[in-house]
Amino acid sequence: MKGLILVLILCLSTTHVVAQTCDELMEYVKNNAYGSTFYSFNSDAINKVTFYQLYIDYESYNFAIVCFKQKYSYTCNEYIYQVASNTKLNYSMNYLQSAGEAFWDFIQPYSDVLGCAPSFE
Repeated sequence: MKGLILVLILCLSTTHVVAQTCDELMEYVKNNAYGSTFYSFNSDAINKVTFYQLYIDYESYNFAIVCFKQKYSYTCNEYIYQVASNTKLNYSMNYLQSAGEAFWDFIQPYSDVLGCAPSFE
């Protein structure tokens, strides 16, 4: 059920897109919505977070793609979250103090919506 609702919405949309994996969903969102990126140069864990708003059949869906830093590398691993409409505002008002705390407070609570988030256990 984790990502079933969004997959069904994407299947029924006018574009007839079928998102089968988290990577495919992430590519669909990146290619079909404009993103606003917040960089975290001082964070040990988060490189950047990009927020997207996607309209499907006149419904608005909000996503955050979080790029987690890899140790000893200049690359990062991306994960997609479906978030609430006010998440971007809340994150943007808090990430400069601590991107990690802003992530845990405003993005991570949505980790089960799509089932695409990493496990931190």
